[in-house]
Amino acid sequence: MFDSNNSSGGRSLFRDEESLLTNPITWAVVGIILVGAGAAYYYTHKSSKKEVAPPVVQQPAPPPVAAAEPAIKNPIPAPPPEAEQDTEPLPTLNDSDPAVNARVESLLGKAQAAEFLVPESLIRHVVVTVDNLPRKKVPVERRPIKATPGQAAVTSAGESTTLSDGNYARYAPFIKLVQNADTTKLAETYFHFYPLFQQAYEDLGYPNAYFNDRVIEVIDHLLAAPDVRGPIALTQPKVFYEYADPKLESRSEGQKLLIRMGPQNEAALKKKLRDLREKIVGRA
Repeated sequence: MFDSNNSSGGRSLFRDEESLLTNPITWAVVGIILVGAGAAYYYTHKSSKKEVAPPVVQQPAPPPVAAAEPAIKNPIPAPPPEAEQDTEPLPTLNDSDPAVNARVESLLGKAQAAEFLVPESLIRHVVVTVDNLPRKKVPVERRPIKATPGQAAVTSAGESTTLSDGNYARYAPFIKLVQNADTTKLAETYFHFYPLFQQAYEDLGYPNAYFNDRVIEVIDHLLAAPDVRGPIALTQPKVFYEYADPKLESRSEGQKLLIRMGPQNEAALKKKLRDLREKIVGRA
């Protein structure tokens, strides 16, 4: 770019017309100016013509992406090919009590089932209880197992109250029933009626959750209950006893129940839970 204030040898560059016209650089600059002027005319002339814009093709909106359902961690396994297929059709959930009770009686014995189980709405009550065991409270009116007979046995010495060993004996008949139950048949019964368990779980308010995942989660939670040895101190702020140790009292209803059964009963029940867990997930 030329600068009108620039000078060379005391002469203005604009005054040296001869050197300007004979300098090759000058002609190059002139050529550039002419090309630029031609280009400017071309684009100006072209833009003055009315052109019809090509029609805009309306692209269809992409289909909405469906929300991904949560992945199933513990799918119900398919039966092994060599296993005898159970062709008994499933009843509806509301009409399932006769079929479920018949299966349970064949598994535990008719007298034992009558002694321990609440036969009405059995599947729904099992689902509610399983779901609430890791929580602070389990609805008593919806438990599938009858209340343990007798009162809590305690030992008092002065101002100290502890859970008595006699309390553990209250649970012995139930623990014996659990120990004698065939875990393989118990798992097969669960698999057979699983669609009804799943329906009851969805009706409980979990339409996008998988009940078997909750079962495994609850089993693992119960297995994590502490193995408390020695006297367990109690307190009685109102009507019911509570664990004096805040760490024990803050635990879930399911874990506190295991502790309340006593170390030996707790160990026996945990062994059965491990066996059942293995049967449920082992074929997956």
